[in-house]
Amino acid sequence: MDLRFSAEDEAFRHEVAQWLADNLGGEFANVRGRGGPGDEHALFEERLRWERRLGEAGWTCVGWPKECGGRGATLMQQVIYHEEYARAGGPGRVGHIGENLLGPTIIAFGTEEQKRRFLPPIVKGEEIWCQGYSEPNAGSDLANVQTKAVLEGNEWVITGQKIWTSGAQWSDWCFVIARTEANAPSHQALSYLLVPMRQPAVEIRPIVQLTGTSEFSEVFFEGARAPADHIVGRPGEGWKVAMGTLAFERGASTLGQQLGFQNELIEVLDLAKRNGANEDAVMRQRLADAWIGLRIMRFNALRMLSHEKVELSREAMITKLYWATWHRNLGKLAMDVLGPWSEIAEAPAYELTRLQRLYLFTRSDTIYAGTNQIQRNIIAERALGLPREPRPAAK
Repeated sequence: MDLRFSAEDEAFRHEVAQWLADNLGGEFANVRGRGGPGDEHALFEERLRWERRLGEAGWTCVGWPKECGGRGATLMQQVIYHEEYARAGGPGRVGHIGENLLGPTIIAFGTEEQKRRFLPPIVKGEEIWCQGYSEPNAGSDLANVQTKAVLEGNEWVITGQKIWTSGAQWSDWCFVIARTEANAPSHQALSYLLVPMRQPAVEIRPIVQLTGTSEFSEVFFEGARAPADHIVGRPGEGWKVAMGTLAFERGASTLGQQLGFQNELIEVLDLAKRNGANEDAVMRQRLADAWIGLRIMRFNALRMLSHEKVELSREAMITKLYWATWHRNLGKLAMDVLGPWSEIAEAPAYELTRLQRLYLFTRSDTIYAGTNQIQRNIIAERALGLPREPRPAAK
């Protein structure tokens, strides 16, 4: 793994940084740094306009092939793009799920017609996507989903419930894992459907979080409809396609996420210097451990991204467990550096500060996208080849 950047890469870095400096001002000055953890609700319409500005200038989907509307950027250029975006204080991307999850899935598994229909609106920031995986009784156990879809004529009819659906209330489309093959084994019974959200048979109920905001929702499909050809892969191949999507989730944008983490850590370090918390030897060690952990995270991400297959490498299997635990610990560290002030709202209207939102939001990091317990099972069974955890006997 070569971690050096070429002269061409550095020229690309300058181009990205200059464009962001020129455009993250004026009408978009107020969105800088907004839309992060615990702040996803902030300035949505303004951030949607920013998404479309990025699309107009060719700064969405930079890693996609040129024939699919992207820039065909190399891995290192994708890393540079996401790092410079975070460094410039670019706002949370409202098109993240479409660009980094659904789009690459369509490119890898979709038909040519699906590519023509769904990729351009993602590139332009015109259609927003959400992910319909988790259910009340099928969180980390994706094969146990109970949402059903039946083909009636030229339409799929979908009935069931999804939960923890990030951004559902703002989304135009949802990629839904549903059970379509009634008599097949669980992993062969699923299909990957593309479902329009703006129809009467879809009900969205936002869930209020600890932060007081509603980043995710319950979604009820009560006979919702999607065209018959809005299936990625063949009926029964939903598990395979869904695993491909999860592999893309560990893509180059993770490096941008990590620079966002670095910005948060710098804020905590600066606070510790101002209030004297860094004078305590134990606190200094915790701050140093946080910095070391972030560097380990970066190098492992670069190593993981060197694998080109559409599957989770062994290096990728530790990624979610590692960053979720690190980020949760950073939230706790931020509160300990703040001391008693961490429990006090600043002034009317008693809004949470950025670090208070960080602490509350990071409580969820070790739960969503696969709990820490499930992640450890994946590492043990799939990466290390250890015996499977005993399962209760089927009734």
